Formats: sequence, structure tokens, C-alpha cells
Amino acid sequence: MADEFQTSRPSHDTSTGWVRTELESVEIGDKRLNARLVRVLEKFWQQPQASIPKAMGTWADTKAAYRLLKNPKVTAERILEPHQELIRSRAKEHRVILAVQDTTELNFTAHPGTEGLGTIGSSPKLKGLHVHTTLAFTPERVPLGLIQQHTWIRPEEEFGKKTKRKEKAFEEKESFKWAHSLQAAERLQQELRDVELISVGDREADIYDLFKRAANMKTRLLVRASWDRCLEGDEDYLWAHVETQPAAEVFDMLVPVKKSKKVRTATLELRFVPVTICAPRLRRAAEDPIPLYAVYVNEPNPPAGIAPLSWMLLTTIPISGVEEAMTIVGYYTARWGIEVFHRILKSGCRIEERQLHTAEGLRKCLALDSIVAWRIQFLTMLGREAPDLPCDVVFEEYEWKSLYCFVHRTTHPPESPPTLGEAIKLVARVGGFLARKGDGVPGPMVLWRGLQELATISFAWFAFGPERPPP
Repeated sequence: MADEFQTSRPSHDTSTGWVRTELESVEIGDKRLNARLVRVLEKFWQQPQASIPKAMGTWADTKAAYRLLKNPKVTAERILEPHQELIRSRAKEHRVILAVQDTTELNFTAHPGTEGLGTIGSSPKLKGLHVHTTLAFTPERVPLGLIQQHTWIRPEEEFGKKTKRKEKAFEEKESFKWAHSLQAAERLQQELRDVELISVGDREADIYDLFKRAANMKTRLLVRASWDRCLEGDEDYLWAHVETQPAAEVFDMLVPVKKSKKVRTATLELRFVPVTICAPRLRRAAEDPIPLYAVYVNEPNPPAGIAPLSWMLLTTIPISGVEEAMTIVGYYTARWGIEVFHRILKSGCRIEERQLHTAEGLRKCLALDSIVAWRIQFLTMLGREAPDLPCDVVFEEYEWKSLYCFVHRTTHPPESPPTLGEAIKLVARVGGFLARKGDGVPGPMVLWRGLQELATISFAWFAFGPERPPP
């Protein structure tokens, strides 16, 4: 990819230079470890679904990768640090950045030899890691990188003790992960004075203590409500109060594919109003109410057999009119992007098939795979949001030329690079995208498969010469 990659002819294992740019400032304490980390990430990028031995190619490189993941100097945090530094420079070019956070579970039950795993899911027999990721998105849903990735192990003795967890202080609960993310966003906000950061969470983030912390931060908070909270005043409750407001707008929204459901268009009503939420009942006398803004979108007439789309959003962002309320709805829809990220991580990078001896080794591997997953999603969305850019802002000359010739079965590439949108579709076609009239835009998974093939195609371009017809 286009950056500071200097060699005139790439070898098969260095078909991309973006990795070197992304890890340019890595500092593990040893130059050899720094270089090895770059090489391992390059290998992971070229074959995300491969096992570590297969991705690395040779026994020597495989042993080097395992030594890297075992080295105590190498941590998940140090792997992500240079990537996170680049988020700052990428974010400075935008007025608003959405710090979208969500949790997923990684299931390693099939690898009983891994030490240090905890319980996941609904059975004590399931073993794995809990991962809470915070991704930076533009409002147009282009991912700029991982602000934070927090992992933890749930001890076996904690299984089935959910009621006792309610007795703990907020700082001691797993739900404090939302505050960890908010704090990470606030640290970034302090460095980006001219950018508005908004932390976005789903219904699990509807926590009074989280709103309480956000009230004293510059970072804004946007959460989908889960609880019908008591409001300050005449014992009024959130849903009943907001539903009494007149509909301020009626609009259509495209609802994306989810599981077996098809894409559809929902006609929604918009309501918004300032509210002041009370503390939980047992703390109400000692805690002050918190002023927020509520935005409610509801589908009054859903298709037969379809549950209506209904969101009650709570935010610390001031709202004075319809346009601002609609903007809040748009910000929340960007939350789907982190679900896509986790799907790429599991299906595209196959993180749950990584076999290492310790949970700590898996955390390091997760950091590497997460950078790969981010890059796949970034290229997908960049091609959608800036399709008219020349593709050489992302692809090296040898990449786009070999790609064009391979797809079009010609030995004569164009003199000028295609647009980014055109190049993304070429990559997707290599990955199996049919590009028929009704196929829409290629998604991240098909793009990932095409990018994987591009490494081989661009190598062949040099190995056999551009004057030869592609295979």
C-alpha cells in the first residue's frame, strides 16, 4: 500500500508497506524485536485465515513468531501503541469522531491446552476471553483505528454469581469496561482540542454511573437506553414522558441485514426532549439527578411479522432542533461498524482458531489480528466514502497495475490509476464478488479474500514480467 516503502521490487512476503508505516514508532526495547513484529504483522496480513506456521511460511520464521509472542517485553499494549498514535493524526482532519465501544467473547474451548483462560457464555465448560474494543469512526463510518482494546478473564468461581456481582462497587464490576473506554476517549479528547469525541454504546452501557462520569468530561456520551428510568419531577418515567411528545419528523431508514433478515426500509417517527434522570432507587436520596437529552425513533407500522425498530437514545450532547436530533440518530447507526469489525476478527482473521500455550499469548495475537481486521474494514469503507480518489492513495503502482491486468486479462495497464472505487471493486472481483447490477457494494469479507489474492498477483507481476499475459 502507498507509503514509505522504498524497495523497487517487493518480495512475496512484503507486498504491502502500510504495515511499516503503522508500526513505524513501535518501541519494545529491542530493534530486533521491533523488526520481527513488523514482519509477523506483514505475514498475518497476507494470510489472515492461516495458522501461524502456515502464515509465516518457513520453520525459522514460525519459531521467531512464537518467540515474539512469548517474550515478556512484547505486550498487547505495546503492539497497539504505534497504531493508536496514528489515530491522533488521522482524527485531526475531522470535526467529529465517534468512539464506538462493544464487547465480544472469544471461544477457545477447542484448545484445552491453553493456560489462563476463563469462563464465557452460559456454560462453565466454555473457555475463552472477554474483549471490549473501542474503535474510532468518522460520522461517515470510516474506521480510523483502535482507541482501546480491553481484555479480561472471568474466573471459574465467578460463574453463576451474577446476583452477587450487583453488590460490588461500579469500579469492581465487569460493566466498568464502559467507563474504561470512556476514559480512553477522554484522554484522546484532551489531545484533540478541535475535535468533538462522542463515546457510543449499546443498551448494555445504559448505566447511571457512566452518565455520572460523563457529566464531568469533555467527551460526549451517546447510549441506547435499556431501562425505563425514573425522571425528576412527578414520578414520571422515560418512555411515557418521551412518547407524549409530538413527532417532530417522519423519515425513512435503511435497516441492514441481520442474521436471516433481509435489508428493508423502515418509516420512523422522531421525537426528542431534554430529560433529567434520577439515580437508582436505593441511591436516590444521596445522588443528584443528571440532565440529558432523549431522542426516540420508533416504527409505528412495521411489516407483518417484523418487530418494529425502536430506539430510545440518551446523550449528553445538547439538542435544540430536528437537524441535531437526526444527527444523533446518524451517529448511533455508526455503532453497527464495530459489529462488522468483530465479525472480520472472527471470520476473516479466525482469531478463535489461534493455538497458543497461554492466554497472554492470545492477547498479543489478538492485537495483531485486530490491526489486520481494522485495515480490511478501513479499505472497505474508504472505497465507499471516497470512491473518486485515485487508487494510488492506497495501492502501490505495482499493485493496481497487476490487479487491473489480472482482472481484465491484458498486458497493458492504463497510464493513470483507476479511481479508488474502481480498484476496490477489482479487488472484490478477485475475492469472488460478481459485480452484477443488483449486487450493491462489496463487503469487507469479499474484499479481504481479494486482498489476500492480491499479494500473490502482485508478486507474479514481478516474477514473470508485465509483458507476459496473466494466468
